[in-house]
Amino acid sequence: MKILRWIWRLLWKTTLWFLGISIGLVILYRFIPVPFTPLMIIRVFEQAFDEKREVRLYKDWVSIDEISRHMPQAVVASEDQKFLDHRGFDFEAMEKAWEGNKKGKRVKGASTITQQTVKNVFLWPARSYLRKGLEAYFTVLVELIWSKERIMEVYLNVIEMGDGIYGIEAAAQYYYKIPAVKLNRSQSAMIAAVLPNPIRWKPSKPTGYIRGRQAWILRQMNNLAPVGFGK
Repeated sequence: MKILRWIWRLLWKTTLWFLGISIGLVILYRFIPVPFTPLMIIRVFEQAFDEKREVRLYKDWVSIDEISRHMPQAVVASEDQKFLDHRGFDFEAMEKAWEGNKKGKRVKGASTITQQTVKNVFLWPARSYLRKGLEAYFTVLVELIWSKERIMEVYLNVIEMGDGIYGIEAAAQYYYKIPAVKLNRSQSAMIAAVLPNPIRWKPSKPTGYIRGRQAWILRQMNNLAPVGFGK
């Protein structure tokens, strides 16, 4: 019985510490820039142990007011068209993905921009039930504590946009030699087009497939109401 009580106390204290730290971090990142993410650290280690790659980490945090309004419009059009309406989860997309997987079809992922932000900021890039559970927990927290504008701001500042390139300011400077605030519709759509695999694809060297995605994103941008974030 003593062992059971000890285990119970340990689990209780661990849970309280986890809740305190996780809620504290979400509140903290509501107001301050995210300094680094687990993926950034993992990529640096991958680069360090790969003789064919140089170790580099380009990132430069900018506020949403220093980002072109076309970029939020492009990622919403490309990644999550219900971003402004849902509370972190797109259940219709999740159901379609589930049905498609059962039939063996390749279905576009159902992760929302909020979920992708959570995965980048708080979690590690691996698939497991534990990771999915933590993702759901942090998604609820972020939607409760952050505004949609803040979610978009963090997302555009931490997401991987190339080998060692993180955030829209670093991507705009690296690929187009301009600040993020000066990105036009075409450039924004091109960057959004490569986000599913930014290591394989580059905005500066688009394949025919990526140009097709860019054209599709541009059409979706026209069809959607303005997101209203950015300059």
